[in-house]
Amino acid sequence: MTDATEAAPPIAPLPTVLGALQDPVRLEMVRRLRNAGTAVRCGALYDVINKSTATHHFKILREAGVIERLVVDGQTCQRLRAEDLDAALPGLLDVVVDAANREHDGATADVR
Repeated sequence: MTDATEAAPPIAPLPTVLGALQDPVRLEMVRRLRNAGTAVRCGALYDVINKSTATHHFKILREAGVIERLVVDGQTCQRLRAEDLDAALPGLLDVVVDAANREHDGATADVR
């Protein structure tokens, strides 16, 4: 069972969306959501921050219209509003996530 817990706001203007995506933690959250292609449990979207900090980052992304909060089988999840973003800002999400994936893959290769 999936229920939206609140109505999704409209997609914010470009500067607001870019501001939401400029933070490395939020960018990683969006990258993980895009790569998952579905709603993801909140705790799976971050590694090195605490829950209250994650809540702050989710709020910024929600207010920009980038994500929405859902409850799936009693678990709070986040869903990327990919279709809405692409309709409002065509191509932006693909370019940003592709760049984030390349950067992530490069960082992973450096660790090996």
